[in-house]
Parts: sequence; C-alpha cells; structure tokens
Amino acid sequence: MAELWDVLTEHFSELSSGFWVTVRLVAISFVIAIAVGTLVAALRVAPLKPLNWIGGLFVEVFRNTPLLVLLFISFAGLRRAGVPIDPWVAGTASLGLYTAAYVAEALRSGVFAVGRGQIDASLSLGLDYPRTLRYIVLPQAFRTVLPHLGSLTIAMIKNSAIVGVSLLALPDLLKEARIVQSRTFETNETFFWAAVGYLILTGLATLAFRALEARYAIRR
Repeated sequence: MAELWDVLTEHFSELSSGFWVTVRLVAISFVIAIAVGTLVAALRVAPLKPLNWIGGLFVEVFRNTPLLVLLFISFAGLRRAGVPIDPWVAGTASLGLYTAAYVAEALRSGVFAVGRGQIDASLSLGLDYPRTLRYIVLPQAFRTVLPHLGSLTIAMIKNSAIVGVSLLALPDLLKEARIVQSRTFETNETFFWAAVGYLILTGLATLAFRALEARYAIRR
C-alpha cells in the first residue's frame, strides 16, 4: 500500500500533466465529433439521394476502419504524401471523425423517432427542409439519444488512450504512465493510477449526461 502512494506522490506532476493532456484531447475530439456527426446525420436523412450516399460513405469508412489505422493514415500517411500535419491535429481529427460516425448514426435514429407529422407541419408552414431539421427535428433527436451520446463519450475517453500509445506519442495519461513505469518498474502501481484517472473522466462524463438526461431527455 505504501508503494502505491509513493508512486503517486513522487510522480504526481507527470501523471497530472498526462491527465490534463487527455482532457484536452477528449474535449477537442468531442467538439469535432458532435459538429461533424450532426452534419453527417443531416446528410443521411436529407431528401436528396446523393447527399444520403455521401453521408453513408462517411459513416461506413470511419466506422469500419480501426482507430489505430486512422491514426497511421492521418499522421504517417499524410506526412509521407508531403502534408505537414501536427500530431495534435492528427490525433484529435482521427478520434473526432471516428466518433462522429457513431454520433451520426445515433442522431439518425433520433431523427426517425420524431413524428413525421411534425416535419410535414413544419414544411406546410413555410419552413424549408434545412430549417426544419435545425429548429424542429435535430433538437428533439438530440434529446432522444442523450443516453447513447453519453455511452459514445465514455467510449471516446477510453479510445483516447490509443492516441498516446500510437506513433503520435502525445503525452497523455497512458503515455506518461508508461514513462513512469519504465523508470520505476512499478507496473501495477503506475497503471493503477492511470486507471483511476480514466475512471475520474468517465465518471464525470456519466454524471454530466445523467444531469442532461434528467433535464432534457424525452420520456416515452
């Protein structure tokens, strides 16, 4: 037990630094996932077939490609092609777009839960389809799929660990824990505190989405 606390006290600065890097990584990726996922969901439910195909292609490509492969393509692949890309940009973009494919499908299911009569009524009142989506459909869709979005956020927090151990080598929580472990050889103690850090993040995300559900979720 003493060794457990010794690892934390002696290497708190490294672990806390990695923790906040993980927070930044997740926060930026979350914004990308919500923004791109909403756009792709709108394409998936648009009345024009070409837009449906574009949205469907995005979902199939990013949902069916492993995150680690996306990281290799976005960083090593683009650099080899002559595109100078920063590890942070590659990491947040890959994690954000990967999660966006799942967000888009969640929102699409939420859109289908909105009554067709509401959409027809909005169109009959003079709103075009984009404004109907923006003001009538998507707000209700978000409320319907809040529990699913919470699960996707938790999954994204855990997937962020892949970014740190990939060739991007961002100094996130898991990366810093590996560095500490290589210096001290205290494997169990070091990764215990890394697990605690991820549990804190997932726990806070769970509480945040439960609060949102209690306030905004649609009861059926």
